[in-house]
Amino acid sequence: MKPISEAQIAGPGLAVVEVVAVDEETAAAAAQAVCALWWSSGTSRPWRVPGEPGVRVRAYVDIRRAPDGTPIT
Repeated sequence: MKPISEAQIAGPGLAVVEVVAVDEETAAAAAQAVCALWWSSGTSRPWRVPGEPGVRVRAYVDIRRAPDGTPIT
């Protein structure tokens, strides 16, 4: 997976969430739970980092918006 760029978190309310878990199912479930809170990209495909334990997934979220894209006031 590519490193996170400044453009992906260019403003207040934008975040990148990376989940590391023992297996793909757990990582995906945890990321989906976060994505259910805010407007998001959804979860990435899982990947592993050689020499490090676990599997990783990533999601991009905008905490200024509800999951359907409407602004949170």
